[in-house]
Formats: sequence, structure tokens, C-alpha cells
Amino acid sequence: MFDGREAIRKLALNIARYTGLAPLAKPFVGGVGAILMLHRVTATPEKPNGVNRHLNIAPEFLDAVIADMKASGYAFVTLNEAIERIKAGGKDGQFATITADDAYRDNMTEALPVLEKHGAPITIYVAPGLINGAADLWWDVIEDLVNARDRLTLMTSSGPAMIDCSTPAKKLQANARLHAYLTLEVREEDQRIVLRELARANGIDLEAPRPSTLMNWDEIRSIAAHPLVTIGAHTVNHRNLKRLSETDARHEIGDAKRILQAELGEEPHHLAYPYGYATAVGGREVGFARDAGYASAVTTRHGLLHAEHSGFLHALPRISVNGRYQNVAYIRTMLSGVTTPLANAGKMVVTI
Repeated sequence: MFDGREAIRKLALNIARYTGLAPLAKPFVGGVGAILMLHRVTATPEKPNGVNRHLNIAPEFLDAVIADMKASGYAFVTLNEAIERIKAGGKDGQFATITADDAYRDNMTEALPVLEKHGAPITIYVAPGLINGAADLWWDVIEDLVNARDRLTLMTSSGPAMIDCSTPAKKLQANARLHAYLTLEVREEDQRIVLRELARANGIDLEAPRPSTLMNWDEIRSIAAHPLVTIGAHTVNHRNLKRLSETDARHEIGDAKRILQAELGEEPHHLAYPYGYATAVGGREVGFARDAGYASAVTTRHGLLHAEHSGFLHALPRISVNGRYQNVAYIRTMLSGVTTPLANAGKMVVTI
């Protein structure tokens, strides 16, 4: 189905690229470095045409992006070193560090060989609740629910509502409706209960074992021992922190450190805020991350790193390397810096 917003973003990228604006602007607005954000990296996604396909890139594309950036002079460093380079104002040249959210298994099986080829470090952000099964990859679950039925009944505060899932276009609309329902209308604390009730009411058993696309604890322990891998925290249950009370938000941020240390034998020093956009993280949450003792925290705001970020180490932007833009030229244009103010109402140094 046609995505107007994606088309507009690609048009802007192409204009910047073909007019020659991007390479001309890079020396002035390209910043000192970049944090790349990944989710899934696999050549064989289970649902290649699914609504969540944007979360995936092919290993070959990751390989091409890293090679192109290295050829352009980027040094790939650990997140710890990236923080030190930000503090130093980028005086040692442009750098990049790679991060991945949620601990998908293919980060180990398909992304890691690419990283080994290039000697490129990665920080993988783990939410213990997702690994333990106490929290759900709900965006995957609702996609499965919609795909399994031609119609769903949703129990809302106004009574039952019928959701049409009978055609590909209707399924896309149904996914958007359920996404909004779970993230805007249902309390974060109730999201799992509501999701399971939705499945039960429509004859789908979520209590039965489901194929897991995430690593288990043994796999996380194994990859944590790899010299290129750093494990960071993604809160306990991957909840929208802005929708939680102060007590619950602090628990999500702080207890993730305790649980990961207990499971892996080492305390994480870096945090990724779940979702990471403006309605999920603000000044309050940045303060909580700082209070919890993390050395850094990343958002999903689109932007490059600048020397000024030394004062905002708990609100760092990233460049999303995702399935919508599997074209090295697009990433090159984003790294030029010209897209940062376009995505952030004119701001060049992006924090929150």
C-alpha cells in the first residue's frame, strides 16, 4: 500500500542527493560522528511483506553501509569510546558506533559475522522482560492477530467494536488501529493483559508457545562475551516511560541494571529508551537515566552527534538504518547532516 509520508521522506533524500547539496553541506553540518540504530538483520525474514518489515535490513546492506562509511573516513568504535570522543569534541576524526534494540536472535547469527568482517563493535540493548516472557513484542503479536482473521472484535470503553481485516488494505488499517489502541488508550501496565484478552476473545491462544525471534539468556550470555559486543539496557519491560508514574519509570530504568548484572555478571552502562520519540521520553526520563548512573542513553530522534552533545549524553540521537531506506546513497545523505533539521523543526543539535 502507498505510504505518503515515506514517499515524501525519500523525495527529500533524493533532492538533497541529486542537487549535490548533501556532500557540499557535510563539512559544515555533518557533525563529529553518528550512532547507527538497527533492529533486525536477516536475509530471510519470516514475514517479508509484513507491516513490521521496516524493522529489518539484509546483512548485505549492513555490509555495504559499513564499507561505504569506512571508505568515507569513519572509524567504527565502541559506545564507550564514542562517548569519550564526544567529550573530546571529535578531535580524532569522524566516528560511528552501531547499536541494536531488543536483542533479536539474528543480531547474533547474521549481523555479527558482518561486524566481525569489519571489526565494527555493536551495543545490543536488552529488555529483560522481553527475554523472560514477562513482556510481549506486541507489534508482532497484533500483526499475527490481524493476519489470522478477517475480522476482530475489540472491547473498548464504549463497548465492542468490529475491526475489518478482510483485505490487505483493511489489515493495514487494522494494524494501525490496534497500534493506537495499545499505545494511546490502554495503560502501559495493562497492555499485556489487554493483548491476551483480545486474542482470547478472537479464538487465538497466546499462552501456547510462540516462535521467539529474540535471543534467550544463554545466547545473550554467549554474545556478551564477544569482544565486539557491549550489552546495554532497554528498561525492564519495554514500556513507554512517559506514560508511567515516576516510581514505575524509575523502576523500569534502574531495575534493568540490576537484572542484567544478575544474569550476565556485569552491570550495563548504557541505556536505550523504549520507542525513544517525543511522546515516550522527555526531560523527566533523561533525569531518571542520569540518576540511575548510566554513562549514556539514546533516543530514536533522527540526528548526528556534535561536540555540544557532551552536555546531553543521556539524550543522544541516532540514525535509523532500516528497511525503508536500503540504499547506501540514502544513508550517505543522512550522514551529511542535511536531513537533521528537516526532521527536527530546524534543530541541528538534536537532544529531546
